[in-house]
Amino acid sequence: MPIAIAVTSPDMVLPPTDQHTPGAHVLTPPDQQDFAAALAETGALLDRYGYVIALYPSTTPRPYVQRLHAVRAMLETDRMALLPSDLPPLGTAVLVRQLRQLSACDFSPGVLGSSARLLAHYIYAGALLGSGARPDRLPLTLPATGSARSGPCAVLAAPTPQLVRPDGEAVLSGPQFATALTYAAGGLGSDWVTGRLARQWQVQQVHPVPVPATSAAWWGTSKLVEFAAAIPDVVLLYQMVSSVRQEACHWCGLSLIGDRCAFCSAPVATQDRRPRALGTTRRRALA
Repeated sequence: MPIAIAVTSPDMVLPPTDQHTPGAHVLTPPDQQDFAAALAETGALLDRYGYVIALYPSTTPRPYVQRLHAVRAMLETDRMALLPSDLPPLGTAVLVRQLRQLSACDFSPGVLGSSARLLAHYIYAGALLGSGARPDRLPLTLPATGSARSGPCAVLAAPTPQLVRPDGEAVLSGPQFATALTYAAGGLGSDWVTGRLARQWQVQQVHPVPVPATSAAWWGTSKLVEFAAAIPDVVLLYQMVSSVRQEACHWCGLSLIGDRCAFCSAPVATQDRRPRALGTTRRRALA
């Protein structure tokens, strides 16, 4: 049975790209249920799936995040991971879809949870923004004079912030591997994203989706086309995650990749970083 992937908004659940991708559970926000109901909702997920990996944007209102941690504490469970995402709204949704794909494979809960940070590094998320946009969440400075400030701009938020003019010679730094481009048009035409950007990045597929409700606030304007390029193939995602050395968490005992456990947040002890034994067997991806 797949490990449960939970999210804080229906906008984070994109259509699947293959027939094997499970759905995700949308948690009920605090203003729509009391605390007892929240406990029952999460408890039922744990009873059904065993483990829950819950993702939420780092911009989620503080009361909602506090509720998530309070529910986890009251259930006294180490089987629920709470993972914030710094990606823009559409990029976070693409990350959720990748985790949904991998949840149907044979990864352990700890490896699947800790793979979120690895996967996020390979998502190229940005937006084409209309005149007057102020992407204040990013360490970028818009031109301050003349028509340059009044014109549209193309912004890359991750993995490395960058800003260019869509009608100029500069291009956004794109992925050096095969990707699919998911985009959401709101108030602007999408021709530049689906045409010039898609060609420059050599994307293999283009998928339109509705604009996330939080995109306008995140980017500082409702006149935008948000986009995210990412690896769509579950086999490639599986190979990428399984190629990383696994460690055992010294606190909760779960297997993990990277330097921190997704379930208990304990860092990997330095002495635990030993070379992988030769001949380690790889698990098989979902057929």
